[in-house]
Amino acid sequence: MLPNTGKLAGCTLFITGASRGIGKAIALKAAKDGANIVIAAKTAEPHPTLPGTIYTAAEEIEAAGGKALPCIVNVREEQQIINAVEKAVKTFGGIDILVNNASAISLTGTLETATKKVNLMMDVNVRGTYLTSKACLPHLRKSKNPHILNLSPPMNLNPMWFKNHCAYTISKYGMSMCVLGMAEEFRGEVAVNALWPKTAIHTAAMDMLGGAGIEKQCRKTDILADAAYCILTKPKTFTGNFIIDEVLLREEGVKDFDVYAIAPGHPLMPDFFLDVETDTTAMKQERYGAAQEEKKLSRSQQEGADGAKVKTESAAAEPSGPVAETFRVIQGAMTEEYVRSTQGVFQFELSGDGGGTWYIDLKTKGGSAGFGKPPVTADVVMSMSSADFVKMFTGKLKPTLAFMSGKLRIKGNMALAIKLEKMLSQLNSKL
Repeated sequence: MLPNTGKLAGCTLFITGASRGIGKAIALKAAKDGANIVIAAKTAEPHPTLPGTIYTAAEEIEAAGGKALPCIVNVREEQQIINAVEKAVKTFGGIDILVNNASAISLTGTLETATKKVNLMMDVNVRGTYLTSKACLPHLRKSKNPHILNLSPPMNLNPMWFKNHCAYTISKYGMSMCVLGMAEEFRGEVAVNALWPKTAIHTAAMDMLGGAGIEKQCRKTDILADAAYCILTKPKTFTGNFIIDEVLLREEGVKDFDVYAIAPGHPLMPDFFLDVETDTTAMKQERYGAAQEEKKLSRSQQEGADGAKVKTESAAAEPSGPVAETFRVIQGAMTEEYVRSTQGVFQFELSGDGGGTWYIDLKTKGGSAGFGKPPVTADVVMSMSSADFVKMFTGKLKPTLAFMSGKLRIKGNMALAIKLEKMLSQLNSKL
């Protein structure tokens, strides 16, 4: 963990979305120095599913050693932003740092994204960031070491980051374009930078997207709090940078990253917009392992109970090969517990050998899996090659990595899609 230095003592930070998650973690880190924190967030009354309010966050900030000013702010409402900025200046005498953390997400394709969701993401992520920056800048320019920090990614123009969630990507890159433009516009006056995590971060939003068990693949919000603290204590000449948390902290001398892990030693999920570095040796081993698995599956499909070859006529009567055998094993492994805990229907559109339409029904009593369309409307439709499907269901390819590398396309309920990964880890021993 990065130690506090006291450099933010007496500084005023205006943080959007600071009632929980990453925003609150950054606030608490600064509070340990004795900073003033303006909690600009929507949640004034307890939420039925999300933790914390602006008032509970204020209590934690003051307990950590800072001063807190909770302000009800929906960044979609310009007047609420202006009112909070005026109140902050009146209370603390100015604003030294702005953290644009508030964000909305919908990991859906173009045709599946409702207009109100598009409006939400553009209003919160792009417009909210722009308007909050605009309202704070006159006050930031009066500070000795002013900073704007946007929680947004480097602008990776690889099409894979657009094709599955175009609107979300546009909105997050809009935040990054604010960094690009404002860093140059206010160079020498205000530092403007972007911060993004290398891995998934465990927040309430991640729980909603990924469901139970997803936290083991995540890091704590502490890693972003430490990285943000490092950036915000640098001189204002440090500007126009798109920073990855782990990269910066390694440069600062941090060596133990297990302290940031929810489950130390557990494989971590890479975050969006960062191309995964490929280990060619691992790829070769993966291809070899998958090929051997396909051979085994093919043999078991071709052999009958007495070890004799299945007749050609019988094989032609129903789909055969590694994909068919995989679904046969899945059907045999179905339990009421899987059905009860998942409550979703998955449709697979597979290309290549043994392809076509297949399904796993984990909603109807007893569950089922097989060739053709599901008995009820699918909640999630997944498209990929047959070879990658076999790899995914035999543990050679993680669904998250398949999605993020463009090998898997998902339409429908993303939370259910991520739930499938948990089920796969339990099935792998049987496949």
